[in-house]
Amino acid sequence: MCERYRIPHSQFLGGDGRWTDLDRAKALAWAEWQRTVCPECHTRLEEWDRERGGDPHAYVTDTLRCPGCELIEQERDHVPQDRSGYGVKIQLIPREQYQPRP
Repeated sequence: MCERYRIPHSQFLGGDGRWTDLDRAKALAWAEWQRTVCPECHTRLEEWDRERGGDPHAYVTDTLRCPGCELIEQERDHVPQDRSGYGVKIQLIPREQYQPRP
């Protein structure tokens, strides 16, 4: 949460928001730890490596179908593959908040 809101840990715990030496040390340690996490599967190599205390069977796969992602993929089929489709973003908007463009 601290990284997301860019606040010191002590502020998250109720402090005044000034960065302490401990806050800086925690932020640097968190950044270092994050560099060891795979951006795709969010695991760390040592979790899989027996020699580093891990287990080659540390995780199992599970399949999940997300209706929102499915809808986005279906809409993506309608985006032109040429330059006219460059920069097109597809977003999900709750139906009650949707207002068609004129």
